[in-house]
Amino acid sequence: MIRLCATDELAEGHSRGFEIAGGKLLAVRKDGRVFVYRNRCPHRGIPLEWLPDQFLDHSASLIQCATHGALFLIDSGECVAGPCAGQSLEALSCAENDGAIWVESPPAAL
Repeated sequence: MIRLCATDELAEGHSRGFEIAGGKLLAVRKDGRVFVYRNRCPHRGIPLEWLPDQFLDHSASLIQCATHGALFLIDSGECVAGPCAGQSLEALSCAENDGAIWVESPPAAL
């Protein structure tokens, strides 16, 4: 597993972007759980954020693609509105232990 950051560096209701082995990831904490996805919109294959670490909509309840406005559920990555409705973000397995957030080694294709 690869260390993303310290546990306290991802607050409840916030998101962060990471670059690991040349691949872009995003992490979100919701209801005390961490969710990690490949930072790639299924609609156009582009990164989701328009400013660093800005992956959530104004209510911080959905992940939002800044380019075309697609909205994704935080806990599943499923697109519920926008041009890629019904598709999903690519989830990566993650864990919190030893005071850090860890992600499984992402595929080389990131």
